[in-house]
Amino acid sequence: MKSITRIFLLTACCTMLLTACNKAEDPGATLTPAASAVANVSDADVTIHVKSALNKEPGLAGLDITVVTTKGDVRLTGVVSSQAQIDTAISAARAAQGAHTIHDELTVKQ
Repeated sequence: MKSITRIFLLTACCTMLLTACNKAEDPGATLTPAASAVANVSDADVTIHVKSALNKEPGLAGLDITVVTTKGDVRLTGVVSSQAQIDTAISAARAAQGAHTIHDELTVKQ
């Protein structure tokens, strides 16, 4: 009877030790801080970031480029003077925080 009690207590202690060491993984821990910050950027914030990036570019400041963001996908529309301005606008939009995909609907003024 004494040996059965000892075996039971030994089994219970081992079970508690193994359970305490088996800590549940935090699902948010798999994302890096930068990735989770990007994932939490709203469409309005992405639009602001893209417009700010466009206005910081010397060749694009003051141009009427419309920025519409839907689920991180950015659509650029408007008329510019050259293909170089389109390329600069796309590069600036890609660098903006939270932008996933850039849809270019910019046209060159004839």
